[in-house]
Amino acid sequence: MSETEGLVSAYVSDADRDAEATVRPKRLAEFIAQDRVRDQLDLLLQGAMRRGSPPDHILLSGPPGLGKTSLANIVAAELGSGIRVTSGPAIERSGDLAAILTSLAEGDVLFIDEIHRIARPAEELLYSAMEDFRVDVVVGKGPGATAIPLDVEPFTLVGATTRSGLLTGPMRDRFGFVAHLDFYAPADLETLLHRSARILGVPITAEGASEIAGRSRGTPRIANRLLRRVRDYAEVRAEGVVNLGTARAALTVYDVDALGLDRLDRAVLTALVDSFRGGPVGLSTLAVAVGEQPDTVEEVCEPFLVRAGLLARTPRGRVATEAAWRHLGRTPPNGTFGVDVPSAPDLFSLDAEQP
Repeated sequence: MSETEGLVSAYVSDADRDAEATVRPKRLAEFIAQDRVRDQLDLLLQGAMRRGSPPDHILLSGPPGLGKTSLANIVAAELGSGIRVTSGPAIERSGDLAAILTSLAEGDVLFIDEIHRIARPAEELLYSAMEDFRVDVVVGKGPGATAIPLDVEPFTLVGATTRSGLLTGPMRDRFGFVAHLDFYAPADLETLLHRSARILGVPITAEGASEIAGRSRGTPRIANRLLRRVRDYAEVRAEGVVNLGTARAALTVYDVDALGLDRLDRAVLTALVDSFRGGPVGLSTLAVAVGEQPDTVEEVCEPFLVRAGLLARTPRGRVATEAAWRHLGRTPPNGTFGVDVPSAPDLFSLDAEQP
């Protein structure tokens, strides 16, 4: 996918990592929105510090780009401890995890991103580490293999997942605190954009922040990414101020429309409406029509299109809703669409869990 098409993707790219580190909140008081999760986490951390013991293990779930990594770093900062960062796919063998666990100091935070993708042998090793702060390292093979118990310093595991349904029951039960992060309301994104603009030294008006927030799909990562692109436009082709006109002009250049749809999103809807008369149509056929892989359409495009009420997933295939026809400037055909969706959906009141 091109850089433009990646602007409204909630998944982090290599180019995002350094930029995000600049504007990422460092303390819990700086974390915008997610009030319920923030208050619960504050109680958990304050209670643990008063007792002088590590807090319970923490599981953070929700769609990508909402701040799970930021919260993991905040947990370590609030506790005044070190943090070790890894990811589920990076832990391929139980020995890899044992090496990480035995290197932790007392009170450290271990952050495992996409923890649902951790290898099963490593997951089973993690059980005893989480409960008893002990790991059994197997030395040798076959009948002569010996399990050597190694003590692990008391630590706090912070796991993050975008697919909480893929976690096994034993893994989920070992977390003492489970939190789900929801999509941000436009007002919260505006507050976030003003904070990011101050850190980046970008003059921004209330109207400019509102325009960017409305196209950010309820996701802070997308909002900050769009802000950086609008800043570039403002510095090169305008007077350096991010206002309503500058934001609209910049996002038009980058092919992000008023709902936050990019080229690929509109291509999917256009194919459904123009080539298949609104559907239903199978995923593979739709992917061929837009020149993408089926998993790209399913994982990158569909979650937001469904949440926005523009596309429906039915047993017979994908269907464009009446809202999709109208968004593309087409007149919807007479009759029912076979699905019941809101004509003007509230994007931030629907279930945040991705399909």
